[in-house]
Amino acid sequence: MAAADHARRRIECDLHDGAQQRLVSLALRLRAAQAALPPESGELVAELDSLVSEATSALDQLRELARGIHPVVLVEGGLHAALEALALRSAVPVELNVAVEERLPEQAEIAAYYAVSEALTNVAKHAAASLVQVQVDTVEAEGADLLRVEVRDDGCGGAVAQGTGLLGLKDRVEALGGS
Repeated sequence: MAAADHARRRIECDLHDGAQQRLVSLALRLRAAQAALPPESGELVAELDSLVSEATSALDQLRELARGIHPVVLVEGGLHAALEALALRSAVPVELNVAVEERLPEQAEIAAYYAVSEALTNVAKHAAASLVQVQVDTVEAEGADLLRVEVRDDGCGGAVAQGTGLLGLKDRVEALGGS
Protein backbone atom coordinates (compact mmCIF):
# COMPACT_ATOMS: atom_id res chain seq x y z
CA MET A 1 0.00 0.00 0.00
CA ALA A 2 2.83 2.44 0.83
CA ALA A 3 4.53 1.67 -2.49
CA ALA A 4 1.29 2.30 -4.40
CA ASP A 5 0.70 5.56 -2.52
CA HIS A 6 4.28 6.64 -3.27
CA ALA A 7 3.84 5.77 -6.96
CA ARG A 8 0.56 7.73 -7.10
CA ARG A 9 2.21 10.77 -5.49
CA ARG A 10 5.14 10.56 -7.92
CA ILE A 11 2.80 10.38 -10.93
CA GLU A 12 0.68 13.24 -9.57
CA CYS A 13 3.79 15.34 -8.98
CA ASP A 14 5.16 14.52 -12.44
CA LEU A 15 1.87 15.50 -14.05
CA HIS A 16 1.56 18.69 -12.01
CA ASP A 17 5.15 19.87 -12.11
CA GLY A 18 5.83 18.63 -15.61
CA ALA A 19 3.18 18.39 -18.29
CA GLN A 20 0.54 20.64 -16.68
CA GLN A 21 2.97 23.46 -16.03
CA ARG A 22 4.40 23.22 -19.54
CA LEU A 23 0.92 23.39 -21.08
CA VAL A 24 -0.04 26.38 -18.92
CA SER A 25 3.18 28.11 -19.90
CA LEU A 26 2.60 27.32 -23.58
CA ALA A 27 -0.97 28.68 -23.48
CA LEU A 28 0.20 31.87 -21.75
CA ARG A 29 3.01 32.37 -24.28
CA LEU A 30 0.60 31.83 -27.16
CA ARG A 31 -1.82 34.39 -25.69
CA ALA A 32 1.03 36.88 -25.27
CA ALA A 33 2.12 36.35 -28.86
CA GLN A 34 -1.46 36.77 -30.02
CA ALA A 35 -1.85 40.01 -28.07
CA ALA A 36 1.36 41.40 -29.57
CA LEU A 37 0.15 40.99 -33.16
CA PRO A 38 -1.23 43.97 -35.05
CA PRO A 39 -5.00 43.77 -35.75
CA GLU A 40 -4.42 43.32 -39.50
CA SER A 41 -2.79 39.91 -38.87
CA GLY A 42 -6.20 38.23 -39.09
CA GLU A 43 -5.14 34.78 -40.32
CA LEU A 44 -2.25 34.52 -37.87
CA VAL A 45 -4.45 35.74 -35.00
CA ALA A 46 -7.01 33.06 -35.87
CA GLU A 47 -4.31 30.38 -36.00
CA LEU A 48 -2.92 31.42 -32.61
CA ASP A 49 -6.47 31.44 -31.23
CA SER A 50 -6.88 27.86 -32.43
CA LEU A 51 -3.55 26.85 -30.86
CA VAL A 52 -4.52 28.46 -27.53
CA SER A 53 -7.80 26.52 -27.59
CA GLU A 54 -5.98 23.28 -28.36
CA ALA A 55 -3.41 23.80 -25.59
CA THR A 56 -6.19 24.68 -23.12
CA SER A 57 -8.15 21.58 -24.12
CA ALA A 58 -5.08 19.37 -23.65
CA LEU A 59 -4.50 20.99 -20.24
CA ASP A 60 -8.11 20.33 -19.23
CA GLN A 61 -7.78 16.66 -20.25
CA LEU A 62 -4.53 16.31 -18.31
CA ARG A 63 -6.08 17.93 -15.22
CA GLU A 64 -8.99 15.50 -15.40
CA LEU A 65 -6.53 12.61 -15.55
CA ALA A 66 -4.52 13.99 -12.64
CA ARG A 67 -7.69 14.48 -10.58
CA GLY A 68 -8.40 10.78 -10.91
CA ILE A 69 -5.15 9.95 -9.14
CA HIS A 70 -5.47 10.61 -5.45
CA PRO A 71 -3.76 9.16 -2.43
CA VAL A 72 -5.16 6.17 -0.61
CA VAL A 73 -5.20 8.15 2.66
CA LEU A 74 -7.76 10.54 1.14
CA VAL A 75 -9.97 7.72 -0.10
CA GLU A 76 -9.74 5.64 3.08
CA GLY A 77 -9.20 8.21 5.83
CA GLY A 78 -10.94 11.29 4.52
CA LEU A 79 -9.89 14.90 4.21
CA HIS A 80 -8.61 15.35 7.76
CA ALA A 81 -6.24 12.36 7.56
CA ALA A 82 -5.07 13.35 4.08
CA LEU A 83 -4.31 16.93 5.16
CA GLU A 84 -2.41 15.64 8.20
CA ALA A 85 -0.27 13.55 5.83
CA LEU A 86 0.36 16.62 3.64
CA ALA A 87 1.31 18.68 6.69
CA LEU A 88 3.78 16.05 7.84
CA ARG A 89 5.44 15.95 4.40
CA SER A 90 5.52 19.73 3.99
CA ALA A 91 8.94 21.36 3.69
CA VAL A 92 7.57 24.26 5.76
CA PRO A 93 6.04 23.59 9.21
CA VAL A 94 2.22 23.54 9.10
CA GLU A 95 -0.31 24.45 11.78
CA LEU A 96 -3.36 22.44 10.75
CA ASN A 97 -6.86 23.11 12.07
CA VAL A 98 -9.56 20.97 10.47
CA ALA A 99 -12.96 21.65 12.01
CA VAL A 100 -14.77 19.21 9.70
CA GLU A 101 -14.97 15.67 11.00
CA GLU A 102 -17.66 14.16 8.77
CA ARG A 103 -16.93 12.92 5.27
CA LEU A 104 -17.69 15.42 2.56
CA PRO A 105 -18.71 14.75 -1.04
CA GLU A 106 -15.79 13.07 -2.81
CA GLN A 107 -15.19 15.92 -5.28
CA ALA A 108 -15.11 18.50 -2.47
CA GLU A 109 -12.53 16.45 -0.54
CA ILE A 110 -10.43 15.96 -3.66
CA ALA A 111 -10.54 19.66 -4.57
CA ALA A 112 -9.68 20.73 -1.02
CA TYR A 113 -6.83 18.21 -0.79
CA TYR A 114 -5.25 19.31 -4.06
CA ALA A 115 -5.77 23.01 -3.32
CA VAL A 116 -3.90 22.62 -0.01
CA SER A 117 -1.26 20.42 -1.66
CA GLU A 118 -0.62 22.99 -4.38
CA ALA A 119 -0.62 25.86 -1.90
CA LEU A 120 1.96 24.10 0.30
CA THR A 121 4.10 23.40 -2.76
CA ASN A 122 3.90 27.06 -3.80
CA VAL A 123 4.82 28.22 -0.28
CA ALA A 124 7.83 25.90 -0.20
CA LYS A 125 9.02 26.99 -3.65
CA HIS A 126 8.39 30.73 -3.53
CA ALA A 127 7.44 32.22 -0.17
CA ALA A 128 10.55 31.80 2.01
CA ALA A 129 8.07 31.18 4.85
CA SER A 130 8.77 29.70 8.26
CA LEU A 131 5.15 28.68 8.99
CA VAL A 132 1.98 27.83 7.10
CA GLN A 133 -1.45 27.87 8.70
CA VAL A 134 -4.18 25.72 7.17
CA GLN A 135 -7.75 26.22 8.40
CA VAL A 136 -10.59 24.03 7.11
CA ASP A 137 -14.17 24.49 8.25
CA THR A 138 -17.69 24.93 6.99
CA VAL A 139 -19.63 28.16 6.82
CA GLU A 140 -23.27 28.78 6.04
CA ALA A 141 -23.96 31.00 3.07
CA GLU A 142 -27.27 31.47 1.32
CA GLY A 143 -28.80 28.58 3.25
CA ALA A 144 -26.11 26.04 2.37
CA ASP A 145 -23.03 24.76 4.14
CA LEU A 146 -19.89 25.62 2.20
CA LEU A 147 -16.41 24.23 2.70
CA ARG A 148 -13.88 26.95 3.46
CA VAL A 149 -10.16 26.27 3.12
CA GLU A 150 -7.66 28.95 4.11
CA VAL A 151 -3.92 28.63 3.62
CA ARG A 152 -1.78 31.43 5.03
CA ASP A 153 1.96 31.76 5.40
CA ASP A 154 4.37 34.25 6.93
CA GLY A 155 6.46 34.45 3.77
CA CYS A 156 7.61 37.32 1.61
CA GLY A 157 4.41 37.65 -0.44
CA GLY A 158 4.43 38.63 -4.07
CA ALA A 159 2.08 35.97 -5.45
CA VAL A 160 0.64 37.00 -8.79
CA ALA A 161 -2.97 36.15 -9.63
CA GLN A 162 -1.92 35.34 -13.21
CA GLY A 163 0.81 32.92 -12.08
CA THR A 164 0.34 29.28 -13.07
CA GLY A 165 0.20 28.03 -9.47
CA LEU A 166 -2.62 30.33 -8.43
CA LEU A 167 -4.35 29.85 -11.78
CA GLY A 168 -4.35 26.08 -11.21
CA LEU A 169 -5.80 26.52 -7.72
CA LYS A 170 -8.47 28.86 -9.04
CA ASP A 171 -9.40 26.50 -11.90
CA ARG A 172 -9.68 23.48 -9.61
CA VAL A 173 -11.97 25.26 -7.15
CA GLU A 174 -14.08 26.97 -9.80
CA ALA A 175 -14.66 23.64 -11.56
CA LEU A 176 -16.76 22.69 -8.53
CA GLY A 177 -18.59 26.02 -8.37
CA GLY A 178 -16.32 27.44 -5.66
CA SER A 179 -14.26 30.57 -5.45
